[in-house]
Amino acid sequence: MISQFFVLSQRGDNIVFRDYRGEVPKGSAEIFFRKVKFWKNDDGEEAPPVFNVDGVNYLHVKVAGLLFVATTRINVSPALVLELLQRIARVIKDYLGILNEDSLRKNFVLVYELLDEVIDFGYPQNTSTEVLKSFIFNEPIVVDAGRGPSLSPAAMFMLSPLGFEVIQQGSKRMPGTAVTKSVVANEPGGRKREEVFVDVIEKISVTFSASGYILTSEIDGTIQMKSYLTGNPEIRLALNEDLSIGRSGHSSYDYSSSSGAGMVILDDCNFHESVRLDNFDLDRTLTLVPPDGEFPVMNFRMTQEFKPPFHVNALIEEAGSLKAEVMLKVRADFSSTISANTVALHMPLPKHTTRVSFDLESGAVGQTTDFKEGNKMLEWGLRKIVGGSEHTLRAKLSFSQETNMNITKESGPVSMTFTIPMYSASRLQVRYLQIVKKSRTYNPYRWVRYVTQANSYVVRI
Repeated sequence: MISQFFVLSQRGDNIVFRDYRGEVPKGSAEIFFRKVKFWKNDDGEEAPPVFNVDGVNYLHVKVAGLLFVATTRINVSPALVLELLQRIARVIKDYLGILNEDSLRKNFVLVYELLDEVIDFGYPQNTSTEVLKSFIFNEPIVVDAGRGPSLSPAAMFMLSPLGFEVIQQGSKRMPGTAVTKSVVANEPGGRKREEVFVDVIEKISVTFSASGYILTSEIDGTIQMKSYLTGNPEIRLALNEDLSIGRSGHSSYDYSSSSGAGMVILDDCNFHESVRLDNFDLDRTLTLVPPDGEFPVMNFRMTQEFKPPFHVNALIEEAGSLKAEVMLKVRADFSSTISANTVALHMPLPKHTTRVSFDLESGAVGQTTDFKEGNKMLEWGLRKIVGGSEHTLRAKLSFSQETNMNITKESGPVSMTFTIPMYSASRLQVRYLQIVKKSRTYNPYRWVRYVTQANSYVVRI
């Protein structure tokens, strides 16, 4: 199976290293990091998850800013090893509470104990957080979530909550460190806080034509659960009553309704092995006994028409000899009670562009602009966009020489990334989260959050 497993920091420091078979040279971590770091110089793209150097296969995933890597000389299934790396990262996160360089260094004894149980002589044994509890005896050292390095929005999403709300207490907000607890650690005083967390995570892919029409649209979603309940009580999770599985050939979104009411139609879905579907066809209720740690209750996909959260207008036109002007306009088409975070737009410019001057709207706060001359990329960052608002960027381009090609064909498309807490593009809702009570005084906390992120949000020019 695999010969080595190691975890590298963003600087290339070797945090965790385990050699299972002795078939690969000890300097493999340095060879791997050098290859990944300078891969962009070859063809302008990042290193693929699987590549070969001098007869050694390197397979890696990037989780929370850390590189989880496996090496082998044999022809293994890439999908199997990449899934194994993801599961190792998830198990470590379950036990440490938060996954970053600091937590790994302070808990290296616990991490090596986990690795010895998960992998034996290079072969995977068990990646279940619940089963591993019987074999793990070290206690985690708690690390403050705020001490980690600045990470990407996707990585930060793994570490800290984005707008969790407790179901039974209205708009009460979850404390910032609640979701980063270890599954084996207790609260001060030896007591364990009874609570369960549910994430409805949606990654949307939309392609717009130059005139603003939707060419393709898709949502890949998952309902994640993390349980801190003792005794593994039964949980009932209810979804929309009008939820339909399978294509019906008509639009699922009523554009005449500002609230977006209408049937939720999913193309397909699958469920965790612990989920029972006895009443799913009747009232769209999932029944399960949650295992320890974080796990996907349900994965779903939707290609029916839905209302995109942002509308983007992009225009580039000539403005005299060796000059051109660009205008980008972003409109947030969601409620003013919701805000999008870490919004960024990228637009490739003509190859002869040498200089770009930016003109932001008056009163712009939390916006950044940049021109990457190496790859001729215009970048516009917005720290926060409130629903219903509109923002505009104008830029003047200077060219080094005349071009015979149409500058519109040389530019674009515009790509956009964002994270929107407490927003569901598919309108999939958790109606209620019911826990079978052991006694009348048993009333655990139940937290639910919705997060929508851009997977591929592209606007053609």
